[in-house]
Amino acid sequence: MDRKVRVRFAPSPTGGLHLGGVRTALFNYLFAKKNNGTFVLRVEDTDQNRFVAGAEEYIVDCLNWCGIMPDESPGNPGAYGPYRQSERKPSYRKFAEQLIGDGYAYYAFDTPEELDAKRKEISNFQYGQATRMQMRNSLTLTISEVEDLLAAKTPHVIRIKVPEDEIVHFNDLIRGDVSFETSLVDDKVLLKADGMPTYHLAVVVDDKAMEISHAFRGEEWLPSAPVHILLWKYLGWETDMPQWAHLPLILKPDGHGKLSKRDGDRLGFPVYAMNWTDPKTGDITKGFKEMGFMPDAFINMLALLGWNDGTDQELFSLLELEDKFSIERISKAGAKFDFEKAKWYNHEWIKQSTADTLQQLVSTELHKASIEAGDVQFLKTIIDLIKDRCTLLPDFVAQSSYFFAPPAEYDINSVKPKWTAEKAAFFNDYADKLRLVDAVSEEAAFKALAEEKGFKPGELMLPFRIILVGGKFGPGVFDIAVLLGVAETKARIEKAVMLFNS
Repeated sequence: MDRKVRVRFAPSPTGGLHLGGVRTALFNYLFAKKNNGTFVLRVEDTDQNRFVAGAEEYIVDCLNWCGIMPDESPGNPGAYGPYRQSERKPSYRKFAEQLIGDGYAYYAFDTPEELDAKRKEISNFQYGQATRMQMRNSLTLTISEVEDLLAAKTPHVIRIKVPEDEIVHFNDLIRGDVSFETSLVDDKVLLKADGMPTYHLAVVVDDKAMEISHAFRGEEWLPSAPVHILLWKYLGWETDMPQWAHLPLILKPDGHGKLSKRDGDRLGFPVYAMNWTDPKTGDITKGFKEMGFMPDAFINMLALLGWNDGTDQELFSLLELEDKFSIERISKAGAKFDFEKAKWYNHEWIKQSTADTLQQLVSTELHKASIEAGDVQFLKTIIDLIKDRCTLLPDFVAQSSYFFAPPAEYDINSVKPKWTAEKAAFFNDYADKLRLVDAVSEEAAFKALAEEKGFKPGELMLPFRIILVGGKFGPGVFDIAVLLGVAETKARIEKAVMLFNS
């Protein structure tokens, strides 16, 4: 590539970070890493009506959790700042005024009431070629009238003047040649009455100022592309325009429409990367992190929503993704979100992670459940024993809590139908024998006593498991007994036998 690769993730700080937004950030990050480029975080906070306090910090936290930290950002500025659009406000009016001077934009003084009246008069009203000459703007007013209105600081916006009957072409790195008829494009607002730019002007001005080489964004922005292409041309920057790549949508599980927060609420899965707390209502929207996803699994799952490396490989570390990522392998079609598949990724990542990697994560989950793991090596041994049984990180609590305290409840109904006085006697005798053996000999002693008493070991395994853990789950029962130790195993037998006999 002739041009230095610079890409940007440019979210608006308006709430939780949807997994589609994280995927956009991820593909920007991967493309930058693959091409020795720079990944920029630019905060698009020009819509002050939708701005939410704390949302920018939340976005940064999400990216940090995912491990896709930007090279330049508001918190880590480089040579192309400021990195918040609200701090770049003075630059936008200059370019909007330049567009007016060159005949590519105009002042519009229409009041909200006048616009509402026009919408009632014309169904599906669009402010553009067919209607602009019916409105109160610098195309229909005299020069002196416009000057008087501006001098009086009359509220106004600046709109692009979209040309009539032209075709706007551009090459999309995912979709190939894309074209639009300008007769179907309305005169978008470029500068709002408060002096803030809209997305349309700001994205062009900022991409130019930050020397962005490639622009990855969601497919939903395709209808805005002709306005942006025209602005690059009208501002005289056509040769500096980034290459566009419009990413496929992440679809609802049934494939019908874009996945939304409402879908997650309805179907019981998260669509945000991390918990988002609404500062006005205090309502918490659950995120993948808090549900128990590992960041490696979350990133792996997202990467394969709309991309593959051309093989059957499904598990990729972030480093592998950086090495193998290519735009050519991004699909044009939308990708259906499958929560069961997402959990499969997490289960696979838990299984292949070392106890060292999982130890702090599991400690945190145990702490939430008021369980203190204590000895780190003991916890690591437990993790290695049970991790294959865990799909989400909170599963470690249910799968390991009995190692730290005796069961609070027992699945008595699974024992009672086949519980006999002979079995009770066997376990009481076994508890007595445990005084004479060490932990590693427990299994041999168990089987020897079973043979002596005329039992098949299999008849005794289920009650023994329920004695130790409370239910029909967990790793090998003697692995559990060895970790519990002789004294604790004996105490649990004596307590449970009394309960089963009652």
